[in-house]
Amino acid sequence: MHALIALWFGWVRDWGYGGVVVLMALESTILPVPSEVVIPPAAYWASQGQMNLYGVVLAGTVGSYIGSALSFLVARWVGRLAIQRYGRRFLLSEEKLDRAERFLQRYESGGVFFARLLPVVRHLISIPAGILRMGFGRFSLMTIAGSALWCGVLAWMGDRVSSRNPGLIDNPEAMISAVKHESLWFVGAVLGLAVLYGVTMRLTAKKPVS
Repeated sequence: MHALIALWFGWVRDWGYGGVVVLMALESTILPVPSEVVIPPAAYWASQGQMNLYGVVLAGTVGSYIGSALSFLVARWVGRLAIQRYGRRFLLSEEKLDRAERFLQRYESGGVFFARLLPVVRHLISIPAGILRMGFGRFSLMTIAGSALWCGVLAWMGDRVSSRNPGLIDNPEAMISAVKHESLWFVGAVLGLAVLYGVTMRLTAKKPVS
């Protein structure tokens, strides 16, 4: 895993915005590329003048949408049975798929937005959205909004962490750990908002006419 993380760091450093787009596109599919190994180091190199921080957020958002849209369209095309049968080959267990489906059914369109801000379901939510045939326009809007916010938060955290300890850029695992620690408050806040959103949806749902 260390070799992979070092390779991904190198892609961001050497390919610039293109590396951010490619890796964030992979992160938004079922391939295990954590966004924490993409945006934070890009934010560091932006602070060194090699990139622009807003450009990093834009590239991350574009990449996230490309990967999410591809996953959505493939899931819509192949259906749930095919994903159940072959998903384990790509580290996608039926349990993970069920969890993402329940999340989406509970929160509907807003679930795509919140999922883009949360671990685990972030890179899976496109699949149940495609299986359940959510409107592509709504899916795209929620994906872009959530991805832009997440990339913005990661870029800010990456810049903050690296400015306090520039040596972390040479220690990928330490940088990832530091960024994850910094993001705990944000993930907690998102979970709180998601719960409030779910409660509001239940309270305002139209009751069936008897």
